[in-house]
Amino acid sequence: MFESLSDRLSLVFSKLTRTGLLTESNVDEALREVRRALLEADVALPVVKDFLEKVREKAVGEEVVKSVSPGQTVIKIVNDQLTELLGSENVELNLKVSPPAILMIVGLQGSGKTTTSAKLANYIKNKYKQKTIMASLDVNRPAAQEQLEILGIENSIDTLPIVKGQKPIEISKRAIKEARLGGFDVLILDTAGRMHVDNELMNELENINKEAKATEIILVADSLTGQDAVNVASTFSSKIPLTGVILTRLDGDARGGAALSMKHITGQPIKFIGTGEKIDNLEEFYPDRTANRILGMGDIVSLVERAKDTIDNEKANKIAKKISKGIFDLDDMSQQLNQMSKMGGVSGILGMLPGISKVKKQLAESNMNDKIIKRQVAIISSMTPREKRNPKILNASRKKRIARGSGTEVPEINKLIKIYRQTSDMMKKFGKKGMLDADFEMPDIKNNQINKLNDSNINEKMLSHLGSNTTGKNLPGLPGLPGSQNKLNNLLNLTGRKK
Repeated sequence: MFESLSDRLSLVFSKLTRTGLLTESNVDEALREVRRALLEADVALPVVKDFLEKVREKAVGEEVVKSVSPGQTVIKIVNDQLTELLGSENVELNLKVSPPAILMIVGLQGSGKTTTSAKLANYIKNKYKQKTIMASLDVNRPAAQEQLEILGIENSIDTLPIVKGQKPIEISKRAIKEARLGGFDVLILDTAGRMHVDNELMNELENINKEAKATEIILVADSLTGQDAVNVASTFSSKIPLTGVILTRLDGDARGGAALSMKHITGQPIKFIGTGEKIDNLEEFYPDRTANRILGMGDIVSLVERAKDTIDNEKANKIAKKISKGIFDLDDMSQQLNQMSKMGGVSGILGMLPGISKVKKQLAESNMNDKIIKRQVAIISSMTPREKRNPKILNASRKKRIARGSGTEVPEINKLIKIYRQTSDMMKKFGKKGMLDADFEMPDIKNNQINKLNDSNINEKMLSHLGSNTTGKNLPGLPGLPGSQNKLNNLLNLTGRKK
């Protein structure tokens, strides 16, 4: 979502870092470009003005003039102000109350309230292990209550039984009683929305809250609506006591203005972001990590956390033990490819690496995409267990059968076998050198271990290990790929593409 803004800011700051001595004039010139980039990203004008004033005040100060690298110090200042603009720190849900904790989900129609309610319930169930029940108070939209009920059934989340003809206040009273009698820790109330903010909607929400006395009142806003999302948030926050915001559709092509403006306008933190339609596509919002990604610094912490959440340690141990004995078959390769898909695919992993924008053009030319991985997994899935263990037996007739079963062509199978042989040879070398520990465990990287990357050396110095060239030869290893030292060349090979 922030790709366009990130590109513009990277261009501005690359000019700054090439300047040996900073003056007020070239700082002002850079800030004019930053202002234009923020406005084009649909950031609210009052937010832009306040942001630039704070940056300029610090950027022309004595501290910057005396610093060893003034250009990079200014980038550090911008990074700090972006983090502050986005909320400074992650704010968790307030669930430490006498059960049930009541969460009211509010917003306009079409913003994704019902789906977000189910995602939030699933998140609470998995992270906090708390018993959760959902109740739909939307009696206006056709099948709104049935939609929430279906989402509950599909994801093993309790929902309040539907009683036709009841009003929102009556439903909320029944939901609270059911939550208390049923021993539920959390009750999520999915309220009704309107096509626009009106007095009827606000009065209904106020009356529901008088009855529920909600622990959290969370506004769900569609980031694709840009400035309108900010206007809606401002109106809601002036009428009811919001405690947080969830931004949906951040996987779309929104320009990012809503996310950058929301905290400043409402005074309430962004607690979660929706990154897709699946039930688990809800992520905690970390202002510092988002600021890092906007400035092209990547998000290694989130990448490691995503790997920890998706990697099956037992399977990883089995593969590590096999590799240590010089064994790596197509079944193991399929598991690694599936692991990449779970972590967000090629684009999802690369998007979190620092300095990836430097090789963006080459990545685009390589035509890497996740469809290739899916086709390769389909090819392996169409093989018999014996063929997976011993690809040498794959003759012409077997390849034709596999091609028919996977909906591919024989040349694609040949290419996969070639990639497998290269990867297998690499795995055997790792096994012989003892580079793979059989007792596999994902590292526990904390935010403070990444802070060094976010210091004043956040530009060329921080990214020097990537190399100023754009061949991608110096990219660090990627979690989830076979072997800990895979670089971009191996990733290109794995997806069947050449540099």
